[in-house]
Amino acid sequence: MLQIASLNSGSNGNCYYIGNSTEAVLVDAGISCREIEKRMKGLGLAIEKVKAIFISHEHSDHIRGVEGLSKKFKLPVYVNEATRTSGRLMLDLSLIQSFDDKQSIDIHELSIIPFQKKHDAADPYSFTISYNSINIGVYTDIGQPCAALKEHFNTCDAAFLEANYDEEMLATGNYPYHLKERISGGLGHLSNREAYDVFQQHRSDKLSLLLLSHLSANNNCPIKVQELFTQNAGHTEIIVLSRHQASAVFEVHAKRQQNSIVQPAGTKQMSLF
Repeated sequence: MLQIASLNSGSNGNCYYIGNSTEAVLVDAGISCREIEKRMKGLGLAIEKVKAIFISHEHSDHIRGVEGLSKKFKLPVYVNEATRTSGRLMLDLSLIQSFDDKQSIDIHELSIIPFQKKHDAADPYSFTISYNSINIGVYTDIGQPCAALKEHFNTCDAAFLEANYDEEMLATGNYPYHLKERISGGLGHLSNREAYDVFQQHRSDKLSLLLLSHLSANNNCPIKVQELFTQNAGHTEIIVLSRHQASAVFEVHAKRQQNSIVQPAGTKQMSLF
């Protein structure tokens, strides 16, 4: 079993928790160290279980809290050199760990595979975290759904998948033209439609939970997103994440005999089939 949660998801900060009963990792730390501690405590998650932080890219909503968190808890930070330099991250050199494209990293019993993505950053990556045949994807800030994303998404039992903007809302909204082009031009973010196509065309039959992430405050509507994905969700539970608060903690279990179980922690288990 893996526990997963969003501590925050949006342009104001991103931080995702994935862990088993003894160890965990954070993907990105885009809110303050204090807020990460507060939100984890509120969810009943022990900061002592976190063994490493993985950084996807250098934009401030993904790295804001990493220096303080790493320093306070002596946490290794897996970050490539281009991202560290571009983000001007001041980290203890002994805690900096590099990684290579598609090369698995073991954090105790967790395995993390980084793979390159399309985004307007120095050297951006997505991550798939695995434990006991359970795969969790963290796939946000994606300019376009490349072959690697589709391949990894197809292995997931649960995934954080970006659904950043509604195409009509972006086109008719008050953003300047250059910003609209940045968002939708192939190195920005995934639209609802693009994310929905990934979900419909590349999901595995074991995908029991989809956490829709990094919604735009100005160019998206959570109700629209929920309605779009729910209409053909099948057995996959759809959760739209908040940009203002942590999600529940979800327990993701390995698929057994055509059954996959997902539950908010502390509640009665339910079958989604």
